[in-house]
Amino acid sequence: MIDFNSIKRLTEDEFRNFARLIYEESGIFLKDAKITLLSNRLRKRLKALNLDEFSQYYDYITSLKDKTKELEALLDVVSTNETYFFRNERQFEALSKYSFPDIVKKKQKKRLRIWSAGCSTGEEPYTIAICVRENMHLFPDWDIQIVATDIAPSVLEFAREGHYSGRRIEKVSAPLLKKYFTQNRDNPEVYTVNDNLKNLVSFSYINLFKSKFPDDLDIIFCRNVMIYFDRQHQKELVGNFYKVLNPGGYLFIGHSETLHSLSEDFSYMKILDSPVYIPKEK
Repeated sequence: MIDFNSIKRLTEDEFRNFARLIYEESGIFLKDAKITLLSNRLRKRLKALNLDEFSQYYDYITSLKDKTKELEALLDVVSTNETYFFRNERQFEALSKYSFPDIVKKKQKKRLRIWSAGCSTGEEPYTIAICVRENMHLFPDWDIQIVATDIAPSVLEFAREGHYSGRRIEKVSAPLLKKYFTQNRDNPEVYTVNDNLKNLVSFSYINLFKSKFPDDLDIIFCRNVMIYFDRQHQKELVGNFYKVLNPGGYLFIGHSETLHSLSEDFSYMKILDSPVYIPKEK
């Protein structure tokens, strides 16, 4: 029986091969310092396929006629999915107190489309859904949809099920927890998202550089995603966001991210200490 923990770290050549494949398929750029991290994560695929060498796994992928499913599995184990409800909560305050009223004031059509790009395990789009529900007085008779997408199938399945506990929900207030979640009878530490949120959110797979984007969007959340891409792919991504975001829309990015020198298509705003970008006139 193979002891997968005893498999040595990727060689530099093996790392370069996988890093290039991952970059070509997803735009994710792995620096040389990530060799140990990648080694540990790839062991999951070796175990699933009962392979005992990284080179065997690389040959296996590259020899497949239809690589789609295995590439999805590869990118799934490579992706980092660390998040929780109301992460960087001031951005959600800005969304509720500024963006929603502004969009309602400007739009003639009673239709709101929000995209959570890189939604991970679902905490972000469900938090957005809570903000929507808490502000429904602004949206009487509106058609509202939150599109949540990710490149990792496993996190999408987790998000659809909507079971959360521990650190993931510690920033959800008791009233909101009672209003939008159901406590598990057998395991009281676990809370499941109610249908009043689930009905607003649709989860689907999207590769940000190979899949078709949703369009006619009023708000895009893409937080802490661009940091995984090189400058070329960052520019491409922001350019495509501009194409699908409606005039008067909003782009929310991570606090450590910026569009400075990436795009001249957006104007910067600081709302409640949150970085927000508005598309310039098209």
